[in-house]
Amino acid sequence: MKDLDLIVKAYDIRGTYPDQIDADTCHALGVGYAEFVKATEPDTTEIVIARDMRPSGPELVGAFADGVQRQGLNVLDIGMASTDLIYFASGSLGLPGVMFTASHNPAGYNGIKTCLSGATPIGEDSGLADIKRVAVAGAVAAETAGTRRHDDMLAAFSDHVRSFINTDGLRSLKVVADTANGMGGLVVPAAFEGLPFDLEMLFPELDGTFPNHPADPIQIENLVDLQAKVLETGADIGLAFDGDADRVFLVDEKAEPVSGSLTTALLADTILKDNPGAGVIYNLICSKTVREVIEENGGVPIRSRVGHSFIKQTMAEQNAVFGGEHSAHYYFRDNWRADSGLIASMMVLEVLSRSGKTLSELLEPLKRYEASGEINTRVSDAQVVIAHVAEHYGSQPDTVDTDTLDGLTVDLGAWWFNLRASNTEPLLRLNLEAADQAAVDARVAEVQAVMAAAG
Repeated sequence: MKDLDLIVKAYDIRGTYPDQIDADTCHALGVGYAEFVKATEPDTTEIVIARDMRPSGPELVGAFADGVQRQGLNVLDIGMASTDLIYFASGSLGLPGVMFTASHNPAGYNGIKTCLSGATPIGEDSGLADIKRVAVAGAVAAETAGTRRHDDMLAAFSDHVRSFINTDGLRSLKVVADTANGMGGLVVPAAFEGLPFDLEMLFPELDGTFPNHPADPIQIENLVDLQAKVLETGADIGLAFDGDADRVFLVDEKAEPVSGSLTTALLADTILKDNPGAGVIYNLICSKTVREVIEENGGVPIRSRVGHSFIKQTMAEQNAVFGGEHSAHYYFRDNWRADSGLIASMMVLEVLSRSGKTLSELLEPLKRYEASGEINTRVSDAQVVIAHVAEHYGSQPDTVDTDTLDGLTVDLGAWWFNLRASNTEPLLRLNLEAADQAAVDARVAEVQAVMAAAG
């Protein structure tokens, strides 16, 4: 079995195949997962499992399922799916769920996302460490092995996605969806079936070798094909999905990319109209616009650490109606607090259809600040650098506020920044926002100089 310390991350399991993650490792992880489920949900007799389109998927799923069955639990295999489809299956069936995917990572990777029943996330502090421990130590097999059956939940999932919008009287829109040979090629056409939208797909073939471009839409270079097609066809909107199709980035009718923060603000504005006074979660690297829009619409803004397990936990504690991340994860209370790129897409399309405006016109009131994007800097000791930056800005007279909810956030009124350590690499991630691009460039240079002075 491989070294699990290399592949068990803060929120999921991920590594290169077969040198870091292979069938033997997945079998052991299946044993660990089954034991964790039995200890946490003792009445559970079955788990649901799915995979994305990566070539290593069938082998790894089979080995994991064998490990689960060895411990006496049954397995419901729903085949290829998007990650939000497995969350739907977990929520609607009340079963723990397992998704084999490496999301936006290159073709050589595979991984595992896990949840308990009701799509309750499992992170390092809420079960992954226990799963890893049992996978390493082993466990006594059950007297009777579990069974494995197969089913298809795509139609039910598509109905669920469409239930988030009122389909009556929608305006016809030209939509281009780039699914980058990922799982969007399966779920997007199914969800759009019967809707009055003219859908054109880019790279819909399910191919885990990603022959056209990486399935990582947060990188601007991976939007080039979508931008060109939007302009060529005069489309109203472009949708860019990642490999497991749980995230979506928007491109407006002018082929301009839309940040996850602006999409979060647009969705918050829409959702709060039907849920006045409700809480809305946003992670701490989102634009200030998000908080402002929530407050302007009478909602309760709730700031969270970055990461789906933190967002979902906070949503449950606060009964928040919606949550959004700058990385284009969008969470819905009525979706078992799970994220879904497809649900977000449908809600944006409904707003766009009923507004009579273009997407750029809808977003214009939300474009209040400029952002640096995530800037990564390799450092020898992230905590030493963060401490030095905190000390520097803590002594500045124009500093409004600082906090350490997730790394270091410093608010200086006219601009702010967050500095966080990577969970997996010796990197510091800087996100900064200011009034205009010139201010962003100047302030980035300033913060980087302070970081460099830490040695």
